Amino acid sequence: MQAFNLPNGLNLRFAEGKDQSFLHSLYRSTRHDLLLMHQDAELVDAIIAMQFEAQTQGYAQQFPEAIYWIVELNNKCIGKVAVDFSSDCVHIVDLALLPQYQNQGYGQSLISALKDAAKKVATPLLISTAKDNTRALFLYKKMGFILDDSSPSALYQRLIWYPESIKSYSFA
Repeated sequence: MQAFNLPNGLNLRFAEGKDQSFLHSLYRSTRHDLLLMHQDAELVDAIIAMQFEAQTQGYAQQFPEAIYWIVELNNKCIGKVAVDFSSDCVHIVDLALLPQYQNQGYGQSLISALKDAAKKVATPLLISTAKDNTRALFLYKKMGFILDDSSPSALYQRLIWYPESIKSYSFA
C-alpha cells in the first residue's frame, strides 16, 4: 500500500473498507449539532448513521474521481481528506480531524501539502467550509485563500488559493 509522508509526522494512506468504523466515528465527532439534540441516544445514533451514509453517497456521486485518504500520526488514524483532481482545480472535498488533534498544526500541514500539489500542476486549490466555522475560515485566510464570491450555498463558504505561477497569468 502506497503512503505519503508529510510534515509534522503525518502520513496519508488510501482509505480502505476496514476504515469504515473509524470514518463513522470521525464523522460523529464533527456533528456537534446532532450530538446536542435532546433525544434518545439510539435516535441520535441512527440520524448520524443516515447522515454519514448520505454524505458518503453524495460525495461518490458529485466527485466520482475523488481520492480518499486516511490521515495518520504515528500509525494512528486521526483524520481524513478527500481530494478531487479531475476538474480545472484541485478541490479539497472534505477534510476532518478528530477533535483532540485539531489546533495543533496538522490541518495546516495537510493544506500546505495540497497547496504544493496544486502549485506543481499550476491550478487553483478550492475548499469549502460552513460559514459559521470561524476557526477554519481564519486558518484558510491565514494560508492565503480568498473568498470565492460565487459560492452557491447559503450555509457554506467556498475559498480559493492561486499559486503564484497563475496569479499573474493573463488570458488577453
